[in-house]
Amino acid sequence: MLRSYRAAALSAAFVIVAHAAAAQSPAPPQSAAASDPKTNGVMQGFPPAPDKLVRFGDGSSSRFPGTRWSFNHIRELVPTAGVWRGEGVPSKLPRALRDLDGIAITTLDGKQITFADVPALTYADGLLVMHKGAIVYEKYFGEGAAHRPHLAFSVTKSFVGTLAATLVAKGKLDPASPVTRYVPELASSAYGDATVRQVMDMTIGVKYSENYSDPKAEVFDYARAGGMLPQPPGYAGPKTSFEFLVKLEKEGAHDDAFAYKTSNAEVLAGIVKRASGQSMADLLSTEIWQKLGAEEDAYFMVDSIGTESGGGGLATTLRDLARFGEMIRNNGRFNGQQIVPEEAVADIRKSGDPAKFAKAGYPLLKGWAYRNMWWMTNNANGAFVARGIYGQAIYVDPKAEMVVVRYASHPQAANGVNDPVTLPTYEALAKTLGQ
Repeated sequence: MLRSYRAAALSAAFVIVAHAAAAQSPAPPQSAAASDPKTNGVMQGFPPAPDKLVRFGDGSSSRFPGTRWSFNHIRELVPTAGVWRGEGVPSKLPRALRDLDGIAITTLDGKQITFADVPALTYADGLLVMHKGAIVYEKYFGEGAAHRPHLAFSVTKSFVGTLAATLVAKGKLDPASPVTRYVPELASSAYGDATVRQVMDMTIGVKYSENYSDPKAEVFDYARAGGMLPQPPGYAGPKTSFEFLVKLEKEGAHDDAFAYKTSNAEVLAGIVKRASGQSMADLLSTEIWQKLGAEEDAYFMVDSIGTESGGGGLATTLRDLARFGEMIRNNGRFNGQQIVPEEAVADIRKSGDPAKFAKAGYPLLKGWAYRNMWWMTNNANGAFVARGIYGQAIYVDPKAEMVVVRYASHPQAANGVNDPVTLPTYEALAKTLGQ
């Protein structure tokens, strides 16, 4: 069961993930302090010293500790598509800073720590907590910085799911319709007899493996097609993300069980683009980013023909991630306007089927569910989460009026290594702030 949990948690399926899983050293990783790229002089100087270089082509950008630099700088190494913030003034984020370091936390494996221990234990690059619309905590570590976008990995999926729910609320997308209504080219693929709703909730039966120990796993063709792994000389596989998706085969029945597979997010991104008539970067800009009053442009990693990675390629600043999370907490309203339709957020919070979710075998997430590419917890506060490998998260707690956003560069991809610390941390913060 734990094996299936870790495999499913390896979600973003692109070069950083693939290299990290394939080349992970069995030796205990360096601590957060010892691997800090700033103190170690990584990519500093003109040019950087040969032993301090981080490159995409040789895989060093995908291997720890190079990832501690690259997750904050990936657009300097690969092509990207910008998400324009617009010409407006950035929206205000009130500050009411509090000393949260002493909050006591009991990890899921029984260790006693405090909130001050959490950033180093989870290799945080940035951590921000909002309560009742104000920033109460904001700190950056390593290469993390307030102005610098960081890879969101599979948090990207929740943005795509939110855009899909928005189009549904506006009558531009019918979740009951077959996928082929929007992307008829998928008729012969695993998605040929699937509905949009099944894609949105990841209850698709598709032959797609993210087992990085298997060189024949579909994840490697996905990564090569999407420009996330290099295509070697003589490569005869799919050249783009679209070419990869249309060849996926069905495996099992749709709507029987939740199965977390990145291919579903890429299909949903394609559906959203067809339904809206816009690229993912432009749609996110016009529907959300400009209206939020974002401080910085965001960006997507892209394949060889400029197709954005809807499964894990978005990068944003931490503060703009907080703006997005706060907008969702407030039922789609932020910056003096209704940005996402209230009914779209209500549909996200409606939650999926816990019985279908349970079949995926997540031992630390018992009673959870999945809806519109958001993870729904089973706690009393009705919290829900956007999750990304290596420790990326948006945690929304409506009852505590709290949003926690974090970016990180943990040595291990699977959320199973972060959850024992981060999940009780969120609940301890909610208990303290919600008093």
